[in-house]
Amino acid sequence: QAAVPTAADPPAESDLATDALLGLGATRAPAEAMARWLERIYRSGRPVLCVDLPSGLDADTGTARFDFGHGGPRHCLSLLTLKPGVFTGQGRDAAGEVWFDDLGCEPGPEVPAARLNAAPAAQPRAHATHKGSYGDVAVLGGAPGMAGAALLAASAALHAGAGRVFVALLDTSLAPLSRVQPELMFRAPASLDWSALTTVCGCGGGDAVPAMLPPVVAASPRLVLDADALDAIAADAALAPMLAGRRSQGWQTVLTPHPLEAARLLGTDTAGVQSDRLAGARTLAERFQSVVVLKGSGSVIAAPGKVPFLNLSGNARLATGGTGDVLAGMIGAELAAGHDATAAARRAVWRHGALADRWPQGRPLTAGALAGGWSRPSAAAHEGHLGGHHRGEGHR
Repeated sequence: QAAVPTAADPPAESDLATDALLGLGATRAPAEAMARWLERIYRSGRPVLCVDLPSGLDADTGTARFDFGHGGPRHCLSLLTLKPGVFTGQGRDAAGEVWFDDLGCEPGPEVPAARLNAAPAAQPRAHATHKGSYGDVAVLGGAPGMAGAALLAASAALHAGAGRVFVALLDTSLAPLSRVQPELMFRAPASLDWSALTTVCGCGGGDAVPAMLPPVVAASPRLVLDADALDAIAADAALAPMLAGRRSQGWQTVLTPHPLEAARLLGTDTAGVQSDRLAGARTLAERFQSVVVLKGSGSVIAAPGKVPFLNLSGNARLATGGTGDVLAGMIGAELAAGHDATAAARRAVWRHGALADRWPQGRPLTAGALAGGWSRPSAAAHEGHLGGHHRGEGHR
């Protein structure tokens, strides 16, 4: 009736393909004719505009029931509300650049499923300050053969602005000096007073870190647990209540698992974590009464009893060894500066990704370069909300 021409086959040449086949109510994988049309759309190499949601993408979780591949440029016009699924998991590749139109509708009363993490505001340092004003970070890790992980975390904390950075290597055979960064101060783990420090624990810790965890968890008021420390927690049930009890003392704790480490902590597998990243991060946050950064495409930052945040900065250049150690060090510096665990995680995660986004084209991004490439952005972005939804119905 609208006189829109239709055809059984796509034209040989076109400027744009529009995917408006399915919406929020889809619960099954596209099949038969629907799947064939999606194949044509996403394998054409042409720019694709998705209306509201890429067909076959779960709006809540970012899991894909269709292989979107990596064809031409992707754009998604999200209507009524932003959907969490386009910002995490497989959603970012499927949706590409996301636009938003609320169609003039006012936000509903529902609590959002997630919020977008904002670029942190710049905080210039006052002249009348000194190194003690910005806190002391101690990095505990670096078992034999894995000292590089601890040094990456320490370097990142140093470049992120910590007042002093101590390196407590578990490999005691190494020389107590970095010729590259002599600012790093090496100490024997037994000589440190954990109660006076912000501690980053686990980076390259290997089999040596489990014995160190109980005294650190029991004493350090600001704690970042990464890598081998997380595996040690997964293997020792007695550590979970110790971690959970820190919150009642007013202490700050951040866990930074990648999907496999999160799976070990949850007693599931990586696929189970990736099938609902928001739920996995929230479960970990409640179980350990800690702030959790579930790393990956669209990192999730969850805190007990709070709406989680989805982070949009960063790209696949971060998919290289050691970048997680760098993030742990950066979070440690933010904690040492006096930010609470949620703010510290949000600030560091955004800046960690922003460094990768700003990295010069053609210049390899290694973890070492990332650790030393810290810069403080001057502008803050507006914080947005992501809405939950009922099947077949979008709302704020």
